[in-house]
Amino acid sequence: MQKSSAKPIRRKDAITLLKADHRTVEKLFKQYAKLAEEGGSRARKEKLAEKICNELKVHTQIEEEIFYPGVHGAIEEDLLKEAVVEHASAKELISQIESMDAGDELFDAKVQVLAEYIIHHVEEEETEMFPKVQKADVDTKALGARMQGLKEVLKSEQSSRITRVVNSARRAVKAIVSHTS
Repeated sequence: MQKSSAKPIRRKDAITLLKADHRTVEKLFKQYAKLAEEGGSRARKEKLAEKICNELKVHTQIEEEIFYPGVHGAIEEDLLKEAVVEHASAKELISQIESMDAGDELFDAKVQVLAEYIIHHVEEEETEMFPKVQKADVDTKALGARMQGLKEVLKSEQSSRITRVVNSARRAVKAIVSHTS
């Protein structure tokens, strides 16, 4: 019997996974700030803002559906309630950003405010919530595996949705072009 040369997938614990997401989004926000400062194109800003929003939507969903319920009872309820309220504020801004054009007057400002909300939220999670979870009797490996599974499904769904939208737009352009010819 031949051994597989494929490396086994190494699952991260929940906190490691969330911190990796935090670093990803922080990096994207820095890229956006630089792009906005340098007067980057609307198309590049929209694409980057979309990526930020998609990352945050997946992150908040895995936290709300798996991580927060998984640590409920192991840490103070107030920390979880505050995190959920912070998510609601972020989701509202994400919705506003997604409905805007990068050329809109407040687009850059809304992305900046979202960055500030997220930086605050990340700091609280990493300095208050995560250390308490690590000290509690929580199986962060099992939570991480479930979170990674949901994350993969959500990212796949986002990718499929984008493909459907692009294909629909292509069909619409073809129809317009053929109608005007």
